[in-house]
Amino acid sequence: MTVLLFIVGVLFVVVGILVSIALHEVGHLVPAKLFRVRVTQYMVGFGKTVWSRRRGETEYGIKAIPAGGYVSMVGMFPPATTEAGAVRQSSTGVFQQLSNDARQAAAEQLQPGDEDRVFYRLPIWKRIVIMLGGPLMNLLIGTVLFAVLIMGFGTSQPTTTLASVSECVVPASVQAATGQTECAPADPAAPAYEAGLLPGDRIVAFDGREVTDWASFSSWIRDAAGREVSISYVRDGRTVESTITPLLTERPVADEDGTAMLDDDGTAVTQEVGFLGVGSTQELVPQPASEVLPAVGDSLVRVTGVVLNLPQRLVEVGQAAFSDAPRDPEGPISVVGVGRIAGEISAMEEVPPASRAATLVGLVAGVNLALFVFNLIPLLPLDGGHVAGALWEGLRRGVARVVGRPDPGPFDMAKLLPLTYVVAILLMGMGALLIYADIVKPVDLFG
Repeated sequence: MTVLLFIVGVLFVVVGILVSIALHEVGHLVPAKLFRVRVTQYMVGFGKTVWSRRRGETEYGIKAIPAGGYVSMVGMFPPATTEAGAVRQSSTGVFQQLSNDARQAAAEQLQPGDEDRVFYRLPIWKRIVIMLGGPLMNLLIGTVLFAVLIMGFGTSQPTTTLASVSECVVPASVQAATGQTECAPADPAAPAYEAGLLPGDRIVAFDGREVTDWASFSSWIRDAAGREVSISYVRDGRTVESTITPLLTERPVADEDGTAMLDDDGTAVTQEVGFLGVGSTQELVPQPASEVLPAVGDSLVRVTGVVLNLPQRLVEVGQAAFSDAPRDPEGPISVVGVGRIAGEISAMEEVPPASRAATLVGLVAGVNLALFVFNLIPLLPLDGGHVAGALWEGLRRGVARVVGRPDPGPFDMAKLLPLTYVVAILLMGMGALLIYADIVKPVDLFG
């Protein structure tokens, strides 16, 4: 059963990513059709064509390698011209030949009547809309999935039911200094353990106040150090009345997100507070629609941080892959890594099915937001490179108008093909490194 669940999780993410890629290309296809650019192909994947059908002037199909997709539009590159405006017939040099070959291939796609249907003749804003259509589709998919996750499944919230009861108290300073997590003979017993509390007990009152949420309960525990107070809990449908004395001990200080705060030298910040030694169960609580966009924004900030530091992150991945250094769980991973994580989550039978399903939806949502940010990098062959080229053309033409110079015409993107090939090789190398690292040194999210 565990193996089957693992496979289901992997398939869920694989299908989700393939659908996301297909819709990304739809984001390019629809505005291109609306702006009357002739689209010759809409393909999901690369390599050999597995299946295709022609509808009108466009061939729609699936290719053998599901590592992306493309929409082929006529007139992506303008004809090369000399300073006088005549078409340049030939040039020498490897880089020039690459550009000429691309222009020749683009010219061979043209048919009678295509003069006003080529991509490079569109107004700049229309070209930008077409190229941003793909990334914006990924942003839309990610936002919709976050809405399903937050409003449908809900976010994990602590309940007033106990998930764990510690047997002893290990001060935070001792844990930080020695790494001790198990009880030692000299460690004092935890108040909750001494009072007979058990996992599954639901706390209903503390110190004469009704307990309705874990945050308030935790605050009251911290403030009651050294005082014997009343506590009521429900066990097996019966309410039990008792007393308990929170112990004054060192505990880590956490921020609003629950992350342990560190001082300037990286040491965990602690404070002396009341402590019982209990942990809460978690349950999914649906949130209002107002929580969706902030959650999407937080995720975009994290992804952008990874992309902006991508060279350093890749060096760290390489060091981890070829040494004993651990992988950074916040670092980049490949589709292989995402699939493995999805399988592990799906196979966790001790986790409620709703929580597993929510996590899988969150993974696909995160992949889409990552695709949105990554495709905005202003380098060809990424969508951001085409947008940058269109903006540069607009700047050149605007400056020419202001200073009274002749219109320089369309910017020849074919001149950037040598750089495009370099970027493509680097992207393939990055993908190969991440896949290798995800096989030999996968990210460990579950300890």
